[in-house]
Parts: sequence; C-alpha cells; structure tokens
Amino acid sequence: MNICFLMYPWEQIDPENDTSLALIKECARRGHGVALCSPANLTIRNSVTNAFCTVISRMEKVPASLKSFYNKAILREEMLPLAGFDVIFMRANPPLDPIMLNFLDSVKDDVFIVNSLQGLREANNKLYTAAFGDSHSNIIPATHVSKNKQYLVDQIKESTAERMILKPLNGFGGSGVILIEKSAMSNIKSLLDFYVTNADGSSNYVILQEYIEGADQGDVRILLLNGEPIGAMRRIPSAEDHRSNVTAGGSIAKHHLSKEEKALCKQIGPKLVNDGLFFVGIDVIGGKLVEVNVMSPGGITYMNKVYKAKLECKVIDFIESKVLDKLQAFDRRSRLRKTVEDA
Repeated sequence: MNICFLMYPWEQIDPENDTSLALIKECARRGHGVALCSPANLTIRNSVTNAFCTVISRMEKVPASLKSFYNKAILREEMLPLAGFDVIFMRANPPLDPIMLNFLDSVKDDVFIVNSLQGLREANNKLYTAAFGDSHSNIIPATHVSKNKQYLVDQIKESTAERMILKPLNGFGGSGVILIEKSAMSNIKSLLDFYVTNADGSSNYVILQEYIEGADQGDVRILLLNGEPIGAMRRIPSAEDHRSNVTAGGSIAKHHLSKEEKALCKQIGPKLVNDGLFFVGIDVIGGKLVEVNVMSPGGITYMNKVYKAKLECKVIDFIESKVLDKLQAFDRRSRLRKTVEDA
C-alpha cells in the first residue's frame, strides 16, 4: 500500500507526541510506501494532479520510539501523481483550504481519502456541531453563531447563566477560546470588535456557547474510528488557563467512557460514517458534545501512554481493509466485464 499524508511540513512535527507521526511510523513498520506533502505543494502537470512530496525511504528496521524514527528517517523530495497512491490521509490543520479540495476532487474516485472530501466540506468548522438540529439538542449545549455583534450581546444579557464560552468558528487547539462573564459586561463589546471585525472591514463568524458546569474540571477527548470509539482521555486545564487542550498547557488522565458518553457516540456515529468522516476526535463536557474535529484529530500518543496501547494499529488496520475492499471490487468488475466481452 502507498499512502500520502496531506499535512503540515515534516519540520513542524512534534517528534514525541505527534499523532500524524505515530500513523506514519506504523505505515512504515508494515512496509507501506509513505510520503507527505503540505496543501501548498499540490500542483498540476500535463492536466494530472501531482504533489511535491517528501518521501520516507523504507527502513530495514523501524525504530521503536517515535523520536528515534523521526531522527533516523531518510527523506527525499519528489513530484508524484496523487492518483498513484492507494490512500490520501488528511492531516492538515484547520482552517480548511477550499483550493486544496479542488485539487483532490480530480482523484477522489481513484484514491481512498480519509476523511472524505464531502465530509470535510460539511464538517471542517464548528458549525457541523452547532447545526445538529432538534433531534440532537439533548447532546449539544445551547449554541449561537453570528457576525451580528448586537445579537451576540443580547444573547449574553438574556442568558440565565453568569458565564459563557466565546470562540472563533475556525479555531483549533483551543486557540481563541475564552470564558466570558456577565460581571465583565463592559468588556464584551470590545472583545466582539476584536473577534468579529477585521482590519479591512470584513467580518468573521463567532460562536457563543452555553457554559457547561464542570468544564473547569476539563473535558473528554474521544477518538472514533468508523463511527466507533477506540480511545478516550480526560484533559485537565492548568491552574492558569481555563482551556483543557494539551497545546494550551492542559494535562491528561485516564478516562473510561460513561454510559452517557457511550450513548452519545452511538447516536452520532452513523452520521459520521454516512458523511465519510471515518477518523474523528470529539470533545465532550458533562455528556454534551462541544466539538467535532475532522481534519487532524490528535490524542493517539497521549492515549497510548496512559493505556499502554497502540491505537495507530487500529487506524491502519481499518485503512488497509478499505483499500483491500476497493481492490477486490475492482478485480470483480474486471472479471465480470471480461466474461461479458468474451461472450
């Protein structure tokens, strides 16, 4: 199998805690061909979609640790046609680049793409969670999304709660997430000016969300594969920051899914699979779904450490099975067509 990871550059990888690196290493351990490229390196040559790829040379023995693998990997640069890969694994950080998807549209019928392009288009920002609808209202906190600053101010004033969460529509890793309090109402308009209005006069959507009691104790990151949970961890904020993201200084702890969390996964899993969102990270607080991460969900390395697991093996097992299904279907069609042609 040959797999291309569409992600951030190699030099930006955290060699000790990077989920993408764990997935790459597992592919290399199994003897698969591995390349990576960033969205900016997509190109078209003679009407064929290519990428300037960083190719990882095959190793006789793959080092056991992520850091050793990262340091010992031999890299070379090469332009390669994307349709020649079996899998394109999306690991680029938000926000989603729509031009990147336009490039990938030309190969989506030839290559298994994780996650699907349509799924990424629908779920790449936080609206995917906010717009789950009335039938899912029991699992999401009350959420408002708007560019209208006065409307957002009114929602804060009308809320019965003292605190709410404000965050940008396209943020990730906890970036821009702030806790607002009615007692500091004099600062709200200034904050909204900063979040909504750009220097050129254009505006951004922001999310205003019900504060869930217990959020100060952290959240739960759950990884779902093909609609089923494969791992979870509790993320605990530091004393200096309300955000529980590890990148924002949060710590991690073991977490076993509650009955409520299992029911939540069961409720949203079929929709994720139907939308082609096979590898997803969800964030849950107090049994409520607050975010769905579909572009580059992380957490594998941390979960592996606390549970002494190898979750990347489950992910690559799944991808191998999807590629095998695709190859077997192609072989079957070819044999049936030959039978018709020979008749």
